[in-house]
Amino acid sequence: MKLRMLAGVSALVLAGGLSGCGDSGSSGDSADGRTTIDVWLMRDSVSAQFQKEFVAGFEAAHPDIDAKVQIQEWDGIGEKMTAALASNDAPDVIETGNTQVAQFAQSGGLLDLSDKVDELGGGDWLKGLAEPGAYEGKQYGIPYYAANRVVIYRTDLFKKAGVDASAIKTREQWIAATEKLNKGGTQGIYLPGQMWYALAGFIWDEGGDLATQSGDTWKGTLDSPEAVRGMKFYEQLQALGKGPKDADEAQPPQAEVMAKGQVAQVISTPGGANVVVASNPDLKGKLGFFPIPGKTAERPGSVFIGGSDLVIPAASGKPDAAFTFIKELTGDDWQRKLAAAMSYVPNKTTLADAVAADPGASAMAVGAAVGRATPNTPGWAAVEAKNPIKDYMTAVLAGADARAEAEKASASITTAMASGS
Repeated sequence: MKLRMLAGVSALVLAGGLSGCGDSGSSGDSADGRTTIDVWLMRDSVSAQFQKEFVAGFEAAHPDIDAKVQIQEWDGIGEKMTAALASNDAPDVIETGNTQVAQFAQSGGLLDLSDKVDELGGGDWLKGLAEPGAYEGKQYGIPYYAANRVVIYRTDLFKKAGVDASAIKTREQWIAATEKLNKGGTQGIYLPGQMWYALAGFIWDEGGDLATQSGDTWKGTLDSPEAVRGMKFYEQLQALGKGPKDADEAQPPQAEVMAKGQVAQVISTPGGANVVVASNPDLKGKLGFFPIPGKTAERPGSVFIGGSDLVIPAASGKPDAAFTFIKELTGDDWQRKLAAAMSYVPNKTTLADAVAADPGASAMAVGAAVGRATPNTPGWAAVEAKNPIKDYMTAVLAGADARAEAEKASASITTAMASGS
């Protein structure tokens, strides 16, 4: 899922592994014997400069392959990708949101890359990218890059209140600090009532989930004791500010709220800081970052991982060259360069040091190491379309019984997943 300030495919017969699937010499191959592959990358996933450098480096390292990169828009990409996978003229490599892979793999439109996981160092992949890149036990999506939410805070307000952000490692410490900040016209935190991705992290920290699978059936589980505890913590934190109970972070844009008022903290991707400063230049140099705290100091808070995976359509006639492209772009050298260029979290936990000099990205990397994605089922798209989680949160924050509202929301999630599968 794209995470910006950032978040049913063709009924093709699934091709086998890459071995024995040599590049075809059909259209797209040049007269000098070079293989041309078509690659779709998404808008803003790479800068023009990084794209130029990577393609030049890739083609120098692999003089037998020509890589033709086309930049695609996020709006409408689902329909465009569905049509491409159903055709005989699909691109050879496609970037897709990490939580969209199951949707596209469901009907056999993607190549199974399970036998390449070890070669790509899959044991070190971020789980929040790798797990949604798999479907029914097979790996279709190769982790590309990640982004997730952190706490953006006003360094001047923290200093005035005598709060040391570096000492906030647990939920209890976070609440205590936020209570101290929530005085004298300052909001301790601006947390709108429907930021359900933040709620998901609190639920995961309690050992719960949004939905679980039993056999072939998915069921909403907001009514589990663990999930209800996660909502109770959200309620406690949300009360330490003036965030609306019936809106999400986009209505109004929370970065603009932070820019205009005395807001000590927001939960956002680090890019939100740029929006704050753009709206209020006086805050330049007054914003800091720290990972969302967990229940204990030993483990940061769980976060929803957004970002992208790379896939190979089953209809590609050049899977070997396509895999070579993916192997380079997701390999350690280019992942380090991508992280430096775009302030993304690299695809492996072992590469977290690549963003050590970037305060926002390094805070993201801490959370990304324990990050997760939404339930890995094609039916989840139908849940997000109706989003009963938002209504549930608003009801609880307005005073309704959490368990009773959770039971209703869980039933709605179950129905939506069944209709969307």
